[in-house]
Amino acid sequence: DVCPLKYDLLFERFLNPERVSMPDIDVDFCEERRGEVIDYVRDKYGRDSVGQIITFGTLKSRAALKDVGRVLGFTPGETDAIAKLVPNAPNYSLTVKEAIDKVPEVRKLYEQDERHQQLFDFAISLEGLARHAGIHAAGIVIAPGPLDEYVPVCTQESKGSGSGSDERVVVTQYDMNQLEKAGMLKMDFLGLTTLTVIHDALVAIKSRRGVAVDLDTIPYDDEATFRMLRAGRTAGVFQFESPLATDMVRSMRADSFDDLVAANALMRPGPLDAGMHKTYCRRKKGEEPVSYQLPELEEILKPTFGVITYQEQVMRIAQRLAGISLAEADVLRKAVGKKDAALIKKELGKFVTKAIGRGFDKKIIEDIAGQIETFGRYGFNKSHSVAYSVLSYQTAYLKAHYPAEFMAALLSACIGDTDSVVKYINEARDLGLEILPPDVNESGYKFTVVGDVRIRFGLGAVRNVGHAAIDSIIDARAATPIETLCDMCERVDLRTCNKRVFEALTWAGALDGLGHRAQLAAALDGAMQSASLLQQEKASGQGSLFGDFGAATESRQHIAPTLPAIPPLSEGERLQKEKEILGFYISGHPLEPFRAEVELLASHTVAGLGKWSDTPVSIGVVVTAIKRQISKKSGAEFARLTVEDFSGAGEVLVFPEAWAAIGDRVKSDVPVLIKGGYSKRDQGVENPTFIVDTITRLAEMRTTGQIAVAIELVANCGLPGGVMGDIKAVAESHPGSAPLELHWRGTDGATTRFRSSSLAVSTASASLLELRALLGEERVRLVRGS
Repeated sequence: DVCPLKYDLLFERFLNPERVSMPDIDVDFCEERRGEVIDYVRDKYGRDSVGQIITFGTLKSRAALKDVGRVLGFTPGETDAIAKLVPNAPNYSLTVKEAIDKVPEVRKLYEQDERHQQLFDFAISLEGLARHAGIHAAGIVIAPGPLDEYVPVCTQESKGSGSGSDERVVVTQYDMNQLEKAGMLKMDFLGLTTLTVIHDALVAIKSRRGVAVDLDTIPYDDEATFRMLRAGRTAGVFQFESPLATDMVRSMRADSFDDLVAANALMRPGPLDAGMHKTYCRRKKGEEPVSYQLPELEEILKPTFGVITYQEQVMRIAQRLAGISLAEADVLRKAVGKKDAALIKKELGKFVTKAIGRGFDKKIIEDIAGQIETFGRYGFNKSHSVAYSVLSYQTAYLKAHYPAEFMAALLSACIGDTDSVVKYINEARDLGLEILPPDVNESGYKFTVVGDVRIRFGLGAVRNVGHAAIDSIIDARAATPIETLCDMCERVDLRTCNKRVFEALTWAGALDGLGHRAQLAAALDGAMQSASLLQQEKASGQGSLFGDFGAATESRQHIAPTLPAIPPLSEGERLQKEKEILGFYISGHPLEPFRAEVELLASHTVAGLGKWSDTPVSIGVVVTAIKRQISKKSGAEFARLTVEDFSGAGEVLVFPEAWAAIGDRVKSDVPVLIKGGYSKRDQGVENPTFIVDTITRLAEMRTTGQIAVAIELVANCGLPGGVMGDIKAVAESHPGSAPLELHWRGTDGATTRFRSSSLAVSTASASLLELRALLGEERVRLVRGS
């Protein structure tokens, strides 16, 4: 859908007479319909001519030790302990042979007896061999005739490889590297979630608003879209969700589509290391002059403020100055990009010679050649950047103009990914959208928009509730809404909606419209048993002694079990059950009663951690998991804590000394204020570990005078007489430990702070609500106690 002429995209970047290697063909499709594309290709070219590509899982060091140990009679516990001695981290892993040489514990085991020596020797022999075969996640090969006439093939069961899932499909016996040597072209058919999000959002907009948004005709200079991006609201915007990308569009003050294209190209390791993104931002904002060594370069480099950003610019420069064809220029581009020293020297030599021969100054041309070698090495394919920036802009446009539909589609796309759901729910709330709990009478499988600014939680995000159960519920409510628990049990298919499903729906809040959760849980067995008997009677066609079948049904409904008169769950119990079944809190949060304290005392959110700082950091959180560990160096206990606030969840580290002091105070789901920081050793490290110094319960801070309730008034504010007496009455009816302060700003603008010597008030929501109702929302707030 991208016009190559508009963005100066070069055909020769991909195919030209000079190119020897096969092109790399990657195509992105809507994730949910990728299987249809594969089926289409099989039907068009013949099922015997289309194959997926085999992959081989190899024996890694730990797996080799475990497999050999099992055969040699080692217990699982023994092999697990031995395997854990071999480092296997993403940034540091060793082979079995390397572990024997470098890890003292492993070398000791190898030398201590013949049995262990045999284990390690066999593992060394087997490590690296193929252990099992799989299917490449995206690769497809299309042959001119039956595939087995070109390469050896086999068949494998492939779940979801096409619309006919779980079928056996043709798979090559050569992996992708061998296929290329055999002359076959691998194509990647990729499922891109963003395309699914865009599709679902457009369908929802059309259904709800009657507006058919044509993304081919939307303006690409929309101010609302760029204003949102400059404000850092990039969650859900394709390619721009990372903190780095967000900072880049902010710092460059993105106001055009070209800025997005450049940002997509500059957010790569090479350009970042070379500082090209900073140069671009400074020049765009006028903080650094833009100059061109030759007038001929201005047209080529003007869109990127003189910074060689794209591979196509390298080709254009070579063509313009040396007078060579774009096909020859692509050879130079590839040589620089591949960092082939010999080829670079050869191709740049040609460029310099030809450019000088056309009358350009030798010194300038040699300098430009040096820039091509430096910046061209990191230049990105502009065609790729433009295509991805189109998706970036489309997602940003939909979010800016149709936030409810876009966020519902985004949440639906990450059902099952708890961290992403939490992140996008918080983003939706920040956009002014209300996230409603699941409801059996209103929820679909996906998240859906209800009204203008509300999104109903999707049943597909509730654990233990599958597609078949959700389809049964939707069919059951089609005619009339479900009114009671017994009514629901009788209408749904109890083979798919079993007790586990009902319990999950109950604790998730999806049945809240039928009774409170404690009642529903207590009545569930009886309701299901009664409904099961009724469904059995219907299936067998059994009548009733009391009349026709309809009357019997009415009679059974009349005597169906009723909800017991028991008290509801406490808020803590309700939220805990909710967290167990959803993976997060939806109808509330343990931190909610302390929201004001968190906003007052916390310097960061959990989502804001992971960026190194040399200043102290404080976060208001609940601890949701405690992982105790023993230090190998000191033998002392330390802990890793999973913490959560309104922004999401993360992990923090408590070293042994701090853990010894505060470990007994750390409890799950108790609101606390954590203070800490980062190690100097982690400066410059991506996602550094946050280290805890102290933990204080927020409830305790209310009783120590660290938080005060301030009433802010100005001279001539127009409050009625006797208001001070009303304030005193509220304070006396809600006694607590927070000092009551009056912040008075006189007509001269000076503020005086008074503290009552006799009144202390509770910081619970009830007292604050009464004071705000009396004085106004903006005049009552929590402040740090003096």
